[in-house]
Amino acid sequence: MTLVKICGNRTPADVIAAAEAGADFVGMIFAESSRRVDIDQASAMVRAIGRPLAEHEFVVPPPSQPRVREEAGVWFQHGSEVIGTYLDVKRPLTVGVFADQPFEEINEIVEETGIDLVQLSGHESWDECLLVARQVIQVVHISPLDSPSDPIVLVQPGFALALMLDSAHGPYRGGSGITFDWEVARLISAHVPMMLAGGLNPENIREAINAVHPWAVDVASGTERDGRKDHDRVRAFVRAVREADAR
Repeated sequence: MTLVKICGNRTPADVIAAAEAGADFVGMIFAESSRRVDIDQASAMVRAIGRPLAEHEFVVPPPSQPRVREEAGVWFQHGSEVIGTYLDVKRPLTVGVFADQPFEEINEIVEETGIDLVQLSGHESWDECLLVARQVIQVVHISPLDSPSDPIVLVQPGFALALMLDSAHGPYRGGSGITFDWEVARLISAHVPMMLAGGLNPENIREAINAVHPWAVDVASGTERDGRKDHDRVRAFVRAVREADAR
């Protein structure tokens, strides 16, 4: 089953609608963006869908320890299993989205709000993921200049729990509503469980899943209308993902 992340939520009603639709992750943006929320808004959203993951007791699989880059598939497969364990005790998980912000600030926000996972969507290096007080989804931005010949070189194991591919477009690196070359994503997905983002919506998500076979998909602008979250489009997006999975 393809996991679903609904991002760019701004109100408790948004995350409740996403949860009721069947989302596995709900994202809230702290990076510079038209969708940016503050600590109070984020805290209200976290509380709206239950206790933070840190307050639950569970056992995660033993850590994977890849030794060479070729073992990226092993590392991120382990990451997907860990996240699966998280989802067994809490669904949806809350994700705070940050970009090029001080790690002290990120960690303070995470602790104050109770967010479950952190997504780094800026220019952060792989090893900087280790500075975050939560497990990390690292975003790799794909530009039109990136060759699909050997894109796995963009991926480094041993740092982030999960990998997301998004389009490199716009001032905020993501959330642009622009797709990128899905062939790049397909080549990476063949080796590494990954989250696909960038220009997805209820109308094209079936095609994207059939082309890429991602572990998870992420949507923000594709579930909005007039700059606000449209709960009907959220439901339509999740429904389209499930229909694609059933084929």
